[in-house]
Formats: sequence, structure tokens, C-alpha cells
Amino acid sequence: MKIIAKSQREIFRHDPDCVIYEYSFGDDAIDGCIVKLNGRYPQKGFALNAVCKEMAYVISGSGKINVENKEHGLSEGDAVLINPNEKFYWQGNLELFIPCAPAWSVNQYKIIE
Repeated sequence: MKIIAKSQREIFRHDPDCVIYEYSFGDDAIDGCIVKLNGRYPQKGFALNAVCKEMAYVISGSGKINVENKEHGLSEGDAVLINPNEKFYWQGNLELFIPCAPAWSVNQYKIIE
């Protein structure tokens, strides 16, 4: 078992609208983060994970996700599974819990404009 205390998480600001609180257990099979979004991420274009799946659970707020140019509304309690190689972006005022399997890594992540 591994525990990451709130004080041990890593905090990243990808752009002015998106703050990520990462909980990485050092396990290549899975990791997770809390995302606080107030706007659009990425600000232009789409994001894409070449390897990992992202499952996102809406903790609070509302907004939308656009996956492969199809828009879907989201609100508290909804969940989304994004498969590898699907282009997506988030928009709204959302707090999300996002585990990734295998663990998210920068070398498999792309922004496509």
C-alpha cells in the first residue's frame, strides 16, 4: 500500500485556466490527479494520449468535453472514459478526478493544434 498526503502531491499549472494536483505513486500501471478547470484545456486544439486511458469523474461543476469533434455536456457525478489516440479538449468550470492507466507520462502526451 502507498499513501500520498495532500501536502506531498505535485501541483502543475498547464495554462491560466487549468491547475493539476498530481498523485503519482511511482507505479507505471496507474496514477491519478485532480484537475481544476475554469475555461478551456488545452486553450487551442486538442490533447491526445498515445498510450494511457483517462477516466474522468466530475467532482463538481459543469462543462463539456469534445472528443473526436463530438461535444458532450458534463455535470457533477458524470464520468468519461477517454481511450488512447482519441483527440479531446475540456471546457467549463469543472473539478475532475482523473486516474490514468497505464500511468500518464509526458512522452506519450501530445497537443494537436
